[in-house]
Amino acid sequence: MPAPATIPTPRDEALVAATRKWLQRAVIGLNLCPFARGVHAKGQVRYVVSAAQDVTALLDDLERELKLLVAARPEEVDTTLLITPEVLTEFADCVDFLDLIEVVLRTQGLVGVLQVASFHPDYVFADAEPDDIANYTNRAPYPTLHLIREASLDRATAAFPDAADIYRRNIETLRTLGIEGWQALEVDAPRRAGR
Repeated sequence: MPAPATIPTPRDEALVAATRKWLQRAVIGLNLCPFARGVHAKGQVRYVVSAAQDVTALLDDLERELKLLVAARPEEVDTTLLITPEVLTEFADCVDFLDLIEVVLRTQGLVGVLQVASFHPDYVFADAEPDDIANYTNRAPYPTLHLIREASLDRATAAFPDAADIYRRNIETLRTLGIEGWQALEVDAPRRAGR
């Protein structure tokens, strides 16, 4: 596994622990992503906390992590969660940043090789109300960019015959769980607890 760019601070370790807890309890525990269990169990998820204080520095971190993921052997690092606690704190900023991600993927020649998904504590789908429980399928404790290998995604979806139904099933799962059930998972960041 590639070495981290810097020595993790206690704060970084806490952010990674909260993100790992969210992955285990929500994403895997509720089976929101049936592909996550395998890479997590094999230790193939790379957790990185960006120290970026602005979008330019975050773009640098993103480019570095994209290159590291491409260079890494998939059996060692199959996917990366880039946690951005200081940048993209507003959901609108996160949405705007997605356009920049597409530019980076194109300029690095990584379209069709990697893709990037986003998670945010205040995630809201375009057709949803902010308090709709369905939004929680994409809510993480901190703004997080998920760097995914296209080849791994293709293999996973080929092995999962109803992959197109995952989104609908996730919404049903969360509607059944409800907000109290979500809160019982204790996966929100401390600043969001009790919301």
